[in-house]
Amino acid sequence: MLIRLLRRYLSPYVGLLAIVLIMQLGSTFAALWLPSLNADIIDNGVAKGDVGHIWDVSWVMLGASMAQIVCSVAAVWAGAKAAMSLGRDVRADLLDRVMSFSAREVARFGAPSLITRNTNDVQQVQQLVVMGCIMLVSAPIMMVGGVLMALREDVGLSWLVAVAVPVLLVSVLLIIRQMVPLFRQQQTRIDTVNRVMREQISGLRVVRAFTRERAERDRFAVANDDLTATTLAVGRLMVMMFPIVMAVLNCSTVAVIWFGGHRVAAGDMQIGSLFAYLTYLIQILMSVMMATMVATMIPRAAVSAERIGEVLEERSSVVTPANPVPLSDLHGEVRLEDVSFTYPGAEAPVLDEVSFVARPGTTTAVIGSTGSGKTTLLKLLPRLFDATGGRVRLDGVDVRDIDPEQLWTRVGLVPQKPYLFSGTVASNLRFGRPEATDAELWEALRVAQAEGFVRSYDDGLEHPITQGGTNVSGGQRQRLCIARALVARPELYLFDDSFSALDVATDARLRAALQPVVADATVIIVAQRVATIVDADQIVVLDAGRVVGRGTHEQLLDTCETYQEIVASQLRASDLEDLPRAVAPQAGSRAGEEAGA
Repeated sequence: MLIRLLRRYLSPYVGLLAIVLIMQLGSTFAALWLPSLNADIIDNGVAKGDVGHIWDVSWVMLGASMAQIVCSVAAVWAGAKAAMSLGRDVRADLLDRVMSFSAREVARFGAPSLITRNTNDVQQVQQLVVMGCIMLVSAPIMMVGGVLMALREDVGLSWLVAVAVPVLLVSVLLIIRQMVPLFRQQQTRIDTVNRVMREQISGLRVVRAFTRERAERDRFAVANDDLTATTLAVGRLMVMMFPIVMAVLNCSTVAVIWFGGHRVAAGDMQIGSLFAYLTYLIQILMSVMMATMVATMIPRAAVSAERIGEVLEERSSVVTPANPVPLSDLHGEVRLEDVSFTYPGAEAPVLDEVSFVARPGTTTAVIGSTGSGKTTLLKLLPRLFDATGGRVRLDGVDVRDIDPEQLWTRVGLVPQKPYLFSGTVASNLRFGRPEATDAELWEALRVAQAEGFVRSYDDGLEHPITQGGTNVSGGQRQRLCIARALVARPELYLFDDSFSALDVATDARLRAALQPVVADATVIIVAQRVATIVDADQIVVLDAGRVVGRGTHEQLLDTCETYQEIVASQLRASDLEDLPRAVAPQAGSRAGEEAGA
């Protein structure tokens, strides 16, 4: 997977890689030439007392050194640019792939793991490319060139190279072999630390409310200790590598001086050639050491590449059709035909043969006990999930035959848990329609009963919003989410119990203002409170994922036992006669609000 990933993302930067190769060749050749020049100075300058020759060769050495510096800097620049570009492209593609996932794929990987893959894992591959361009390219050139130049100086000592290099390679490869499973374990445990920390930061108030600080510290400590233990195991293996390299290097140096000294004494070798041979041997072993340093990064980068590849190769269960049906004039009729849905790994379906029709200009409410499948049903309409059985149709067209991008632009979803993005009030409201004017934003805020608190800000629409909208209250967050949906002007409004954080007076005003805005749209409300949906044109009652009743409030009171139980559990008998008049303005308004989100 690592090779495939590098081939795919480095191919646009072949020019930069060519510069790396050429510059590393120049730098290595200059480095290999310097020992020979030094030997020439010793043998033909110092030994013979020829000062002029020493100066002449010294200027050549200076030029070679300058050329080596220039080539090295250029190679590092080109390699770093290629590596950073690769990281940028991989991160962009990972985000594009994640954005195409349905809720099923996101849940399978988990948000902490996806974040780790887009940051830490990409960084591992990126570092490998940088170090590869700096060291791995020059190492084989230096190794081969060093062997040839050493043989050119003296063949009699070549057996030392033949012994030292294999000993070093075998020792390092044995260590790397043990590091591969540890690197895989290390990345998994980084995921775990991220997940635990994310949960604790997100649920900090809950942790404090239940005085679970000590338990959560212990839970994090376990994850942290596991990661530390794995990292220490990797570190122990890595620190073994350098003593082995230095031991081989020092033993080889002693051997060259010992056996080379005998050859010099016997007149078979000049002293300058001995120093040059020693330098070449050091260069050869140093190139092996550099290659092994990069080699220690390859297993971890390979593990990271596999994890990146898992995301890039994952296909969303919500796929764009090959020949999508265009949505030109959308009326907004929603029809569910024997729709079923089962979560992966679940023993029983969450929804089982659900059927109903929601028409434009009407409000359809879905009610049922907790766990009856209401929210799951709502997610099927904009294709956050795809039904595992039956069909969901929009204006007679199966939603699976519609381009998801077109479908999403026609749907306004106000989720049960409102979410705002970091930015400003205006940037959040324009999320669904960037071209909306300030006047349209203020109108949406007025309808959503959010105009008052937004105008109280000194900077109005430009008031900053933190990630998740944590700097505004829950009710303000819900109203801003409703306003965001209204700005988008969708044909289909979906409300998932979207008014739970509003007080009664604000709720009533919002419903009254919302009613004319959504009068021509299709409104589907998911709710648990009867007061929310009593005036709906159609109420669908779910029980354990099945439709057990369908009709108006009055009809269901006469025919549906489950609905009767829900009403009885929420209202006193004396309230039932006044219920339709008391909540008549609310159903359409609520439909509009939920759709707006």
